[in-house]
Amino acid sequence: MTLSDLRTAHPEHWMKATAIRALALDAVANANSGHSGMPIGMADVATVLFEQHLKFDASAPDWPDRDRFILSAGHGSMLLYALLHLTGYEDMTLEQIKNFRQLGAITAGHPEFGHAKGIETTTGPLGQGISNAVGFAMAEEALRARWGSKVVDHHTYCIAGDGCLMEGVSQEAIGLAGRHELSKLIVLWDDNGITIDGKVSLSDRTDQKARFAASGWDVFDCDGHDPVSINTALTAAKKSARPAMIACKTHIALGHAAQDTSKGHGALTDADQNATAKEGWGWTAAPFEIPSELKAAWAAIGARGGAARADWEARFAKLSGGKRAEFNRGLSRDLPKKVSAAIKKLKKEIAEEQPKVATRKASEMALSVINPLMGETIGGSADLTGSNNTKTGDLGVFAPETRDGRYVYYGIREHGMAAAMNGMSLHGGLRPYGGTFLCFTDYARGAMRLSALMKQPVVYVMTHDSIGLGEDGPTHQPVEHLAMLRATPNTLVFRPADAVETAEAWEVALEQKEMPSVLALSRQGLPTVRTDHKNKNLTAQGGYVLADAEGKRQALLLATGSEVSIAMAARDLLQAEGIGTRVVSMPCWEIFEEQPEAYRRKVLPAGPVRVAVEAGIRFGWDRWLYGERGKREKGEFVGMHDFGASAPAGDLYSHFEITPEAVVAKVKGMIS
Repeated sequence: MTLSDLRTAHPEHWMKATAIRALALDAVANANSGHSGMPIGMADVATVLFEQHLKFDASAPDWPDRDRFILSAGHGSMLLYALLHLTGYEDMTLEQIKNFRQLGAITAGHPEFGHAKGIETTTGPLGQGISNAVGFAMAEEALRARWGSKVVDHHTYCIAGDGCLMEGVSQEAIGLAGRHELSKLIVLWDDNGITIDGKVSLSDRTDQKARFAASGWDVFDCDGHDPVSINTALTAAKKSARPAMIACKTHIALGHAAQDTSKGHGALTDADQNATAKEGWGWTAAPFEIPSELKAAWAAIGARGGAARADWEARFAKLSGGKRAEFNRGLSRDLPKKVSAAIKKLKKEIAEEQPKVATRKASEMALSVINPLMGETIGGSADLTGSNNTKTGDLGVFAPETRDGRYVYYGIREHGMAAAMNGMSLHGGLRPYGGTFLCFTDYARGAMRLSALMKQPVVYVMTHDSIGLGEDGPTHQPVEHLAMLRATPNTLVFRPADAVETAEAWEVALEQKEMPSVLALSRQGLPTVRTDHKNKNLTAQGGYVLADAEGKRQALLLATGSEVSIAMAARDLLQAEGIGTRVVSMPCWEIFEEQPEAYRRKVLPAGPVRVAVEAGIRFGWDRWLYGERGKREKGEFVGMHDFGASAPAGDLYSHFEITPEAVVAKVKGMIS
């Protein structure tokens, strides 16, 4: 169809969609930065979706049973911002649209969760949005099984582009969704055949429809500029018993001189070309101006879900007070009061029994008391359940036949797992945690960074945290990963020394409402070093004095995880020689940094020599060796300086000289 045909075939729809096109064109041109073509090309699809299918109420953007809309192709952010403004989201004002991509505006270059209501997730890194969408849909299924369809019953819609589908994480997510038959998930593929470099055919020849079908999806087609075709496809997709993909054939930058070109992907700023495009669209309003009749039509779309929301509120009100409180507690991420008492009880038992267990096993021990008290936890592992110790006996398995199960077998999909957990957390009502080996945070890194950026309290259970994993060798032995994770803003990295610290770390992690946590856990058994029970959560201080010096304090040994017991053994040797030695356990640097300066001074006083002990690289440790009243000539490090090797763990610790004797030698070398 020609542009003229599109304008005349469905004139009312055309003008509503063109309001999106005009706002996108104006905002990008005004900013002299952005991506105009995708919002212009997908305006028809978005208009049909919002007008005829999406269950939402712009006046109540946090309504728990709303449909979720995710713009995975986040570079086309003006599509989302225009929709939010036109439908009446209070914070998405015209002034914000005019300030697109400017400092302090909520209209960031790519949609950022938390900046504005209606932005369900942060997108821009391609592939993340569609992978989050899978997590959203899994959360909907799990919560519907728990609360019933009268309380939870909604769809997740996602617009994805060619770039999203080329990113490897998308296949992890697509495969996961197909396996779990997520029938409430609908992906709208913007099939415009263009990327930044040119035609998609330059770099890819994948039959995307066959790919989705092979992964267990139902696949539909539509003309992405024909509202009847779009509506027909969406109606059919909603009836599907499996996740659905709709291939929407579109023209990027429709009606613009840059239509169907790579230039159309970017910022369309030529004033004459933009004026010509608007003329072709039949748009005569001034820049950023929406004619009153269109404004009213879009406002009606934004209010369309009001009745459905009122019906839901009436149904929700019929639940018992206890059920309503529990539902809302899950959304607010408040811990049940019984969790703290259960952790204290477990800590007391550990201190009395003093088991020698790997901290991955200690994590399972903690989860065994946590999961029965928190119906919102949903665990999983990337095909390492027996190694990560992430499944407790009470969880059951999440599957199409058992939606009330709370354990997900993610398969070998670390990145997809992390992205799906972000989606679950963003959806609300669930507290996801998932496991793999610490070394494989490399695979999950993109989504883990977004957990931090979006302030989502996902818990990453990362086991086999050092050369202590032994014979699997340097491919699996993390040495730089703790430094990488600690360098990530808004992330708590815990490396507990024993079962007590592990239980405490879990408590602190679950107390977080706006920060992800990484639990770096050992493969090898570790002795209990916290043998005196204390109700107080010492890990919640980040670092603390585990054992103080006897006599004059001459040395401070700082350690984490499996090396705390090495530091304790070194202390015994040093004390035997009359060298007063304090051991400081530092399970979480980020928390210790936030402690009052007076407390940090008490733990790390000036004067004694300092040795840090950790089976990872030195990077980051100088903060504690030379800063915080330390001195360069009085600080040493015992740890890794290169990759590991394949051998039994004990042999590796000896080979790389991470031993009590090596620590003693460092101390004596500085005080002699």
